[in-house]
Amino acid sequence: MALPFARLLCLCRRGAERLGLAAAEARRGISFKLEEKTAHSSLALFKGDTGVKYGIVGLEPTKVALNVERFREWAVVLADTAVTSGRHYWEVTVKRSHQFRIGVADVDMSRDSCIGVDERSWVFAYAQRKWHTMLANEKAPIEGIGQPEKVGLLLEYEAQKLSLVDVSGVAVVHTIQTDFRGPVVPAFALWDGELLTHSGLEVPEGL
Repeated sequence: MALPFARLLCLCRRGAERLGLAAAEARRGISFKLEEKTAHSSLALFKGDTGVKYGIVGLEPTKVALNVERFREWAVVLADTAVTSGRHYWEVTVKRSHQFRIGVADVDMSRDSCIGVDERSWVFAYAQRKWHTMLANEKAPIEGIGQPEKVGLLLEYEAQKLSLVDVSGVAVVHTIQTDFRGPVVPAFALWDGELLTHSGLEVPEGL
């Protein structure tokens, strides 16, 4: 029996809405928080573990819970969600920080190392009012970007790419060709100020 036109139209609309939601979910990147058990003793998490701030003195190491996952030498913290496939986008708000690094790292990178120093992390670093890429302690300058209040990161796992994104212009500033061999996680390091992460975002149109 043929369905009434009005009901058929309603079913079509519902189907289109579901397809639209599915497409939006497919574009949505990972949602993560910062993992306290990885945070160096000089770092403190805030705003529901989505932000990290640096303390000149920090916490006394004896007052920090012993954990093999914690970074011991450098002011680094990792996110709690690993990526093994797909395209993912998140943003970082920079507050009063003039020296920081943002990027991704292998989940099992050495806790005695720093992101950007070893070969298992890929980062964009800001220091002395300049941006540069870092891999295995090798630096390369990045032109065309100052110190914006917010930047984006686009991770393309299968394409082996990590890009720094100008949020205001929704444009890629620079891309690192990576060498992912397993799960990676968003990674952060800072030596002053605060960083606030924004995850679970859709990949912007045009990227």
